[in-house]
Amino acid sequence: MLKTSDQDVQRVFTRRALVLAGGKLALIGALGARLYYLQVVEADRYELLSRDNQFNLELLPPIRGRILDRNDVALADNQDNFRVEIVREQTDDVAATLSALRSIIEVPDWDVRRVLKDVKRKRAFVPVTVVENLTREEIARVAVNAPYLPGIRIEVGRSRRYPFADTAVHITGYVAAVSESELTGDPVLELPDFRIGKSGIEKLHDLEMRGTAGRRQVEVNALGRIIRKLPGEDGEPGRDIRLSLDINLQRYATERLARGQAERLPTEDPRAQLALTQADSALRDAYADRATVLVDADGKVVEAESGSAVVMDVHTGELRALASAPGYDPNPFNRGLSAKDWEELLANPRAPLNNKAVAGQYPPGSTFKMLVMLAALESGLAGQDTKFFCPGHLELGDTRFHCWKKYGHGWLDMKQSVAQSCDVYYYELAKRIGIDRISSIAKRFGLGDETGVDLPGERRGLIPTREWKLATQGVPWQMGETLVSAIGQGFTLTTPLQLALMTARLVNGGKAVTPHIEKQSGPPGAVEDMAIDTRHLDAVRAAMSEVVNGERGTARKIQGEKDDVKIAGKTGTAQVRRITMADRLSGAYKNEKPWRYRDHALFVGFGPVEAPRYAVSVVVEHGGGGSSMAAPIAADILREALRIDPPRQPGPTAAAHGSSGDSAEAVRDRPERDG
Repeated sequence: MLKTSDQDVQRVFTRRALVLAGGKLALIGALGARLYYLQVVEADRYELLSRDNQFNLELLPPIRGRILDRNDVALADNQDNFRVEIVREQTDDVAATLSALRSIIEVPDWDVRRVLKDVKRKRAFVPVTVVENLTREEIARVAVNAPYLPGIRIEVGRSRRYPFADTAVHITGYVAAVSESELTGDPVLELPDFRIGKSGIEKLHDLEMRGTAGRRQVEVNALGRIIRKLPGEDGEPGRDIRLSLDINLQRYATERLARGQAERLPTEDPRAQLALTQADSALRDAYADRATVLVDADGKVVEAESGSAVVMDVHTGELRALASAPGYDPNPFNRGLSAKDWEELLANPRAPLNNKAVAGQYPPGSTFKMLVMLAALESGLAGQDTKFFCPGHLELGDTRFHCWKKYGHGWLDMKQSVAQSCDVYYYELAKRIGIDRISSIAKRFGLGDETGVDLPGERRGLIPTREWKLATQGVPWQMGETLVSAIGQGFTLTTPLQLALMTARLVNGGKAVTPHIEKQSGPPGAVEDMAIDTRHLDAVRAAMSEVVNGERGTARKIQGEKDDVKIAGKTGTAQVRRITMADRLSGAYKNEKPWRYRDHALFVGFGPVEAPRYAVSVVVEHGGGGSSMAAPIAADILREALRIDPPRQPGPTAAAHGSSGDSAEAVRDRPERDG
């Protein structure tokens, strides 16, 4: 019995041993097959994956193209960006290292909080930027103390720099970090320090100025740590953009516009100190950190003026200056503007972010009268010798339309109507020629539509027509609206650039030049002739000369000295609120008003009179009278343009001009009316 039992156990054991051995053989066979598959069949694939894991491709940001003025002065260029980084694995205590760093250079509290948060989220060997845009002196202090700053390292990159800051910002624009909505899949846009154009030329020519990124391979270990960097391909720098702008004239125009009628004094000047002690707290705070103070003729501290000035070559359309005040410093946008600073810019009532030269829309006031004069001459419904009597107002139905001169100008011909800026004369002309002719000539001279300037953000303005009013307001056009349109009020809106373009076309022989800010290569192309009778254009230029050089012109105070280049132009004052009959009877409208209720001051002009070279337009927001505020500014800017680029020999289309006379007290060109 025992032998039989032992034999059964032996057989069971043998079977089990065979099963286990077979299982082992199967597992070994499967493992061997898998190893064969991985090492032989898939060898090429895993070799490629291994190589890709060992070497990563790194993009090198390209050097952004510069923005240059006509004389190759850089308005936007690139500079070394010294930054300090910290590597967590190289220091035992990040907070202590940051504290030691703060004893050497300034590191804001919010940067410290950001770094402490970032080092926890990133791998220990990944560097975290602590602070950037440091000066060479600050970097030197960090380098000297490097042995006592474990984990701290210095890196050098490139950042955008705007050397003229707020002087040219509305033209250059600025660059800033790429937002999520601007990501297009281009890996260059995802680089941490990459910047793109957000406004101005930077935005318009962003793709051209970016250039092409370079590439290089870096060897990394399994954790992604960079072991070594290999030589790669250099990228292509971006294209430089050359402008027709003259930065010296731009700087002069910006400063002259901001100064207005005030005098700029050093803060330590006794007159400035006295004026500051008498100023309100808001003005004192505004001038707290400034080296100069604006003091008016009454010894009071005043704010800088707000507005725009444009200088254009009348024959080529080149823009030599395009000033908009106030401006702002674009450099902080590159570093990252704080929410507080952004809110302050948005809340500023003088709108520093707005490029007023191309996007500011204003009633043109009496600067519009030359076009009404030209429309009357072209239609044949009035001539240069047409006279009207101005008693100080005109009756239309039950409404009285007033002239700016209370008791009127008496009898005037066409030239004197421009020189003395008589409103009643243009009411009478408007009754003869109608709104259709006025609108048509205005649009031919560049008003009411985009000029085509190579800058973003341009606005169209508005030249009203019968069809426009019916479509937008659902009511027909009225004769009274024709009268106020004839003196540049009512619905009419223009930009300072449009006014400069209008003036250029009036004085260049009726050539339809197009304004442009980018420097053109090669000779200028042919310009379309507007087919305006040259005799009528001569009459307009002669009338504009009479404004400045005549004995009764509204801008005769800007005639200048005997040897000064003779210029011509037209004053304008545009109301921003309606003057009611009650205001007129009480005289309240003449009292001091809050800034936002004051009239806009305008002036358009050209020079030299004999051979026009440059056109200028100036708009001073809520500046008061065109003759007292805008005209002196425009005259100074125009003469500075002619000083920088002296007049050439008179050409065959020399402008006619009126007689000059002795200076006298200028009258205020202000259309005042009721209804």
